[in-house]
Amino acid sequence: MEFGLFGVGDVTTDAVSGRTSTENERFKSITRIARHAEEAGFDVFALGEHHNKPFISSSTPTVLGYIAARTERIVLSTSVTLITTNDPVRIAEDFATLQHLADGRVDLMLGRGNTAEVYPWFGKRVEDGIPLAIENYGLLRRLWDEKVVDWSGRFRTPLHGFTATPRPLNGTPPFVWHGSIRSPEIAQQAARYGDGFFVNNLFMSLQYFARYVEYYRSLYAESGHGSPEEAIVGAGGAFFVRPNSQEAVREYRPYFYAGPQAGSGTLEEVNERTGLTVGSPAQVVEKVLATRDAFGPYRRQLFGLDWGGIPETTIHQMIDLVGQEVLPVLRRELATEPV
Repeated sequence: MEFGLFGVGDVTTDAVSGRTSTENERFKSITRIARHAEEAGFDVFALGEHHNKPFISSSTPTVLGYIAARTERIVLSTSVTLITTNDPVRIAEDFATLQHLADGRVDLMLGRGNTAEVYPWFGKRVEDGIPLAIENYGLLRRLWDEKVVDWSGRFRTPLHGFTATPRPLNGTPPFVWHGSIRSPEIAQQAARYGDGFFVNNLFMSLQYFARYVEYYRSLYAESGHGSPEEAIVGAGGAFFVRPNSQEAVREYRPYFYAGPQAGSGTLEEVNERTGLTVGSPAQVVEKVLATRDAFGPYRRQLFGLDWGGIPETTIHQMIDLVGQEVLPVLRRELATEPV
């Protein structure tokens, strides 16, 4: 089982101090957090692509390439790459390049994004979101798998005798996760290709997502890639962890009520029913084990902690605490899970 951190690249005012980082400060902070995650024993660092405020992570391959030069072991991924509004040629070449620079420790998660207004900025229509995701990914796979591509489709100009450069490192494309919270078509696509299916469990219950995981598992088996238990599932969540739960709840409360999750209920309600964990190291362990019980054996758990204006010093404290008191326990508990 892999454990990682993911960020969304937001520039958000600290709800306690009232301070807002500059864009330059946030980029440097993201880099320091990724390096610390590697030192603390995390397996993955992921960053999501966004093109709207308050986010600055519009060019994730650039940021990950910078981090690759300053790390040695950690897998560099995206928590979303927009398969709908990016040109598949651009994705194919950017991530093959990143593969070479990072010596292969690269994968990516594809998604449709969190804001409808992004589509017209890139000449697309939000109504075409699912067809775009399906067509663009089909082309992306061919660009990686085939040296010379002849292709035509609905949403971009045809390709004739085209070769994406550079080629994937050692002929093996980056592994792909398909992120979704409500679209059965995306589960179908992930299963068809034998790719990973990732549920970003931030706002809804484990039971809500469990039905999509079960659906993906059944299709994965029907597609001939293995048994349902062997299907490649990942889960997201968020945590705010302190040595004891009372301290965590007290400290996180102003950040919660200043953020997007506040509309989903009280802090206590959201903490109980969703992928958010505000509490002690033991409670983080308990939430991951509950996710395993709901989803079955899964391969990757990503935690969001660098968001919502939380001070960088606090983030580093949490990375150390989780590295020392959560990851060793989870690795012992899940030692028999599929790798």
